[in-house]
Amino acid sequence: MFKNSLLICSVVLLSACSSSPPDPMDFAGQFRDTFSTQIKGDGIKLFTYKAKLATVTDRPLPNDQPHDQRINRRKQDIQSYLIEQRNAEARLELWHQQVDLGLQKTIEMSGYCKASFVELSRYVEPDRAEVRGECNDGATEEDIKKFGR
Repeated sequence: MFKNSLLICSVVLLSACSSSPPDPMDFAGQFRDTFSTQIKGDGIKLFTYKAKLATVTDRPLPNDQPHDQRINRRKQDIQSYLIEQRNAEARLELWHQQVDLGLQKTIEMSGYCKASFVELSRYVEPDRAEVRGECNDGATEEDIKKFGR
């Protein structure tokens, strides 16, 4: 009993120590995101960050293939989609981290929120996410020129 408990604790501790920030390459070619901004008349800066996992069903099917090939390709895509759905549940925590990383990098690269932000709402599903927020800093003339009203 003691050996089993010790083994379980060791595995838990090792896995906790080995956790690291998500690698953007984990979602290379699978990740689509958008960032939209809105500056209100009183200088309040709002944003919406949306992210989506691109699945095999997002790929266009060439129309010049013979009918039989298009049907077979669609069957393969459906099977791949079902496999992706099962795997998506296992990757949900990594997806949460990827969304946070994507939002952080987008904010940094755009320079939109200079003094961080407050999250107004968030939802994260296995294949898509949306974060709405308000910047802690007000809009400057430069912000209005760069991002519009």
